[in-house]
Amino acid sequence: MRIRKPETLWGKGAIVLVTVLLTLTTVVVIRNFAGERASVRMAIPRLYSLDDPQFIRSMSIELGPSVVGGNRVAPLENGDEIFPAMLTAIRGAKHTITFETYIYWAAEIGRQFAEALADRARAGVKVHVLVDWVGSGKIDKGDVALMKEAGVEYRTFRPLRWYNITRFNKRTHRKLLVVDGRVGFTGGVGIAAVWTGHAQDPDHWRDSHFRIEGPVVSQMQASFMENWMEATGEVLHGEGYFPAPDSAGTDSAQIFSSSPARGGQSMELMYLLAITAAQRSIYLESAYFIPDGLSKQALVDALKRGVKIQIIAPGSHMDVETVRRASRSRWGDLLEAGAEIYEYQPTMIHCKVMVVDERMVSVGSTNFDPRSFQLNDEASLNLYDSEFARHEIAVFLRDKTRSRQITLEEWRARPFREKMLEKVASLLGPAM
Repeated sequence: MRIRKPETLWGKGAIVLVTVLLTLTTVVVIRNFAGERASVRMAIPRLYSLDDPQFIRSMSIELGPSVVGGNRVAPLENGDEIFPAMLTAIRGAKHTITFETYIYWAAEIGRQFAEALADRARAGVKVHVLVDWVGSGKIDKGDVALMKEAGVEYRTFRPLRWYNITRFNKRTHRKLLVVDGRVGFTGGVGIAAVWTGHAQDPDHWRDSHFRIEGPVVSQMQASFMENWMEATGEVLHGEGYFPAPDSAGTDSAQIFSSSPARGGQSMELMYLLAITAAQRSIYLESAYFIPDGLSKQALVDALKRGVKIQIIAPGSHMDVETVRRASRSRWGDLLEAGAEIYEYQPTMIHCKVMVVDERMVSVGSTNFDPRSFQLNDEASLNLYDSEFARHEIAVFLRDKTRSRQITLEEWRARPFREKMLEKVASLLGPAM
């Protein structure tokens, strides 16, 4: 007698029923936490290319702060390059330090930052640290005490209270460090052991961060001030925070920030405009790649007009497996239209980098997913420089050699159970 497997006895009908119930539950949860917001509801018509001056005008005037020249941006890869550069800047501070991050966990690197910040506070530097209440849940309380005792103004962003329960899911994901109002850092790293090293194994992540000098640092400072004022009610101003800008290089840049909870423009709109303007190539590295309907359609439309699109997402080394499943469930239309999608193999890849037409580079804290587009406070550096774009493409291509391409045939051949799990995960996409 043939023994039928439990999933066969259970039947596909029951799986569908469970899927429907999970869908209804998910909709209720998402509606409860998402709240009301202005959002993009229709596809954006393509009116100009990235090379058209109108593109810069749209990005500067319609969406974000002005694109300003005179900047110098230095790329940093992985903890062995990123953390020493950040700590050196902190230890050299003379007037002010403002530091905002989502993740700050207990680790030796956490202690190093706490000691460096505390040391400058004792020396009379005004030090302000803002960490997200959720993301800093694993911080060492001793590190917090060390900073506070030294005079560091340490605050958490949106701690859970009865009166803000509807905004609990709206976190600050920004990663901003500004020293003396002149040197800034942004990118993908948080303060935790997984970001140390050089991505040498699955316990050490691959990530990118960027050191910035020039007038655009003032825009970074303004993004920090927005969240600091919400958290404390305090307005920080003066020359120590906003010194007269000096030219540091030749790069044109802007800091594009969004805060959907406060009615700010969606970060997604910036991405949509860049994708819609593309006419040659898009290189995208995203730790959490979950395109919604509009962003996926924008990518498909770009592919149809001949834009070459290559995407690197995490592989089996993924910190949130549900996110990977949600991502994979949405690849079909992109693969059918000709996108090349790769999964990074050696370790978790946490980069957030997009390069469009070898001219525009967008880096920072923003993932290509509904959480970054609709829920989180985010900040991205948009750089308009061909030389820098070529450098980031070279980094992308190197990462691609360590990745495995997922073909349309392989994607279609996924087992039924895997497809169902991915479908359920995809339903949770807006809340992840």
